[in-house]
Amino acid sequence: MATRNLTKDDFETTVVHNDIVLVDFWAEWCGPCKMFGPIYEDAASQHDDIVFGKVDTEEQRELAAHFGIRSIPTLMVFRDQVMVFQQAGALPRESLESLITQVKDLDMDEVRKQIDDHAHDHAH
Repeated sequence: MATRNLTKDDFETTVVHNDIVLVDFWAEWCGPCKMFGPIYEDAASQHDDIVFGKVDTEEQRELAAHFGIRSIPTLMVFRDQVMVFQQAGALPRESLESLITQVKDLDMDEVRKQIDDHAHDHAH
C-alpha cells in the first residue's frame, strides 16, 4: 500500500480505525526528510496491514503544533490508538523494519497497564 497524506481532518479517524499507523512528519525543504522518504515509501509497499501516513508540516501547521513537532523528520507510531513511539531524525531501513516488528509484537494490554500505572504515579 502506498503512503497516505494525512490532514487535521482525517488524522484522528485514521488512527482510530487502523490497528497500526505510522506517521512521518516532513517538509519539502528538509534534506533528511528527502533521504527518509524512499525508505518509508518502500516499507509502506511491503506492509499492507499498516497505514503509513505522511504529514506535510508546512501545510498542516496546526497538526504539527498539536504534537509539538520541533524537528523533522519525526516518526510517530500509533498502535490501537496509543502512541507507542516518537523519534526525530531519519531512520535507516533496518531500524524502520526493526521498529515495525517490535510494534507488531507489542502486548498492548501490558502497554496500557504501564500507561495507567504511570498516570497513577503522577496523580499523587
